[in-house]
Amino acid sequence: MFNFFKKESDVSLEKEESFIEIACLLVHASKIDEQYTDQEKKIIEKTLLKFGAKVSDISNIISKAEDIEKNSNQILDFTRKIKDVDKEKKLIIIKSLWEIIYSDTKSDMYEANLMRRLTGLLYLDPKEVGDIKEEVKVK
Repeated sequence: MFNFFKKESDVSLEKEESFIEIACLLVHASKIDEQYTDQEKKIIEKTLLKFGAKVSDISNIISKAEDIEKNSNQILDFTRKIKDVDKEKKLIIIKSLWEIIYSDTKSDMYEANLMRRLTGLLYLDPKEVGDIKEEVKVK
C-alpha cells in the first residue's frame, strides 16, 4: 500500500500517528453535521486501509482519533502533516471526505465550509476538489 508519511525504516508508532491524524480529520468531517454514523465509520476504515493501516489496528486508531477530535477545536491540528504529502494522497483524503459528507445524500453549509477551508489548508486546486465532489455526488 501507500507509504504515507515516513520512510520504510521509520518506526510504526510514527506511522500510527499519521493514521490517527488522517482519522481525526475524517472523524471531524463525520461529526460536523452532528450525525456520526456507522456508514461514515466504514468510510474512515476503508480510507485507513488504503494508506496501509493494519485491519487489527483500525478500531484503536479510530478510537484515539475520536478522543483527539473531541478535545480539539481546530482543523489545523489535523492538517499539519497531511499538507506536506504528495497531491495524489491528499486527493484520496479529499475523496473520502466527500464520501463522508454525501453518505447522507446532502451537504450542509458547515460541511461545505469545512471543504473550502481544507482546500486552502492542503494547498489544493478548488476546481479539482469540486470535480471530486461531483464524482462522489453522482454515485
